[in-house]
Amino acid sequence: MRTQHPKSYLYEHVARIGKALSNPKRLELVELLAQGEKSVETLSAQAGIDMRLTSAHLKALREARLVETRRDGRYVHYRLSGPDVSHLWVSLREVAEEHLVELRLALTQMVSEPDSLSSESRESLLHKARQGEVFVIDVRPLSEYDAGHLPFARSMPLAELEKRLADLPQDRTIVAYCRGPFCLMSDEAVKLLRAKGFIAKKISDGVSEWAASGLPIET
Repeated sequence: MRTQHPKSYLYEHVARIGKALSNPKRLELVELLAQGEKSVETLSAQAGIDMRLTSAHLKALREARLVETRRDGRYVHYRLSGPDVSHLWVSLREVAEEHLVELRLALTQMVSEPDSLSSESRESLLHKARQGEVFVIDVRPLSEYDAGHLPFARSMPLAELEKRLADLPQDRTIVAYCRGPFCLMSDEAVKLLRAKGFIAKKISDGVSEWAASGLPIET
């Protein structure tokens, strides 16, 4: 009987990461946790799955050391075990977009391209925001904004946006963003703003993409 080569054990440990990320809902949970620490209840609601299944997915991520926990009374809060986990999610998604035509087609159908600032580089957007040439808004929940946001961005949660239109400038382009390319909150924000007469665009970046590219994140 042939014994297993010791090197195989090394690949097995790396494969643990791949196995933990092999489920679509676990990937969604990683993306949600890249926005900041969240309770199991919050993750269950945002991912649209029941508590038991959410806990099972989180257990698999924890066994692969991709997430950590903190207990606060009867509530358990989860967070990514390091920024490299968020970067891994971004890299995995970018590789999928590069090689899977089905994903590119799905994104094209999902995202309204005329509303996008796809030709704008991150550095150029940062410069324009710093100079006050554009007004950047973060339409994620406030807790996610507090955990980390793009420089010069104002918190304008989508649920509050219509009530806060008076806080927005009429003479500048408003640039909205949310959790990343798979997030539709920024699309909804742009549609609302345009219907109200504002000049509005979106970027597909979220804080994960911004941080993965080496650009600063504010808290």
